[in-house]
Amino acid sequence: MTLADRIEEFRLLLDEWLRGLYHGMISHPAYEKIEKEAEDAEDTFMLACFPDAFGIPSPVSYYTAELLPYLEDEFEAWERRMWDRGSLLERKGQQYHF
Repeated sequence: MTLADRIEEFRLLLDEWLRGLYHGMISHPAYEKIEKEAEDAEDTFMLACFPDAFGIPSPVSYYTAELLPYLEDEFEAWERRMWDRGSLLERKGQQYHF
């Protein structure tokens, strides 16, 4: 094995290690935060459109019911996720380590 091959092998190993370090320290936590924020925005939208699913009366339910065929798959997943969640305060409190 020549010196150039050893240097190239070390460079590739170092590159792989640094990519893993960057992903673990910077990009992965950012992805989790972005996913949680997107999920919270979707939950807020769905709750604004279908509050009667949780017993909250809404004067615009007649109009938002027209969205149900388009949001059927998302609605089922959202409803299941909202019933499984302890509370919205618990979810938001995780961000601030309460």
